[in-house]
Amino acid sequence: MEALPSIESGQTSAKLIAPVWHTIITLLILAVLSALGALSAYLYQGAAPGMATGNRIPGYAVTILVEWLVLAFVWFGVRLRGFRVPELIGGNWSRLSWIWRDIGLAILFLIGSNLVLAVLGRFLHATPNQAIRSLLPRPGLETVVYLFLALSAGICEEIIFRGYFQRQFAAMTRSAEMGLVIQGLIFGVSHGYQGPKYMVIIFVYGCLFGLLASWRRSLRPGMCAHFFQDGGIGLLARHLIQ
Repeated sequence: MEALPSIESGQTSAKLIAPVWHTIITLLILAVLSALGALSAYLYQGAAPGMATGNRIPGYAVTILVEWLVLAFVWFGVRLRGFRVPELIGGNWSRLSWIWRDIGLAILFLIGSNLVLAVLGRFLHATPNQAIRSLLPRPGLETVVYLFLALSAGICEEIIFRGYFQRQFAAMTRSAEMGLVIQGLIFGVSHGYQGPKYMVIIFVYGCLFGLLASWRRSLRPGMCAHFFQDGGIGLLARHLIQ
């Protein structure tokens, strides 16, 4: 099983993990989804206060489906070059202690990265828009489905951005550092619904996730951290910003 490119060693595989045309199409798909999200956020800004109080579950379900469809397209692309998704994930959970190790790393990563993002958010004077607020679940079934959404994001987005894009662009540019930065940029731009300031914050967050993946040569700690961020902190934010 091939390891993720290492920033520390400066080593990166020159072999593309998917055809270039596949990467272009994947970027176009994400651009369209981000543009639709940005349009939705724009429409929300002028919405009446009660418009975002409806049932959120259909929206969650659509987002979950889209996440897995994009991942399926990534799987299709890497298979064309003889790679498998487990190769993109890396790492091993054959021992219980390794699972707890990665969970512990995820928690430490969340603490450190959120301190960085909090400072950046204050510097940018970033505040959650109505589109972000409308994603936060209410108690009951919405919370259950929301956690499935957070889990899907943790798995799918880490594979798509840190597993696929980071390795693909590292190979294209012959630079692990460039692969990391480019995937972070794509990660930020793909969150158009959160607005320009949060897109900058998410770009930095994506780079931090990329550093974690490169250091550990595994996406598993990042998947855990991503789920904890979107799930746990998302539920906490429900009480703080609504």
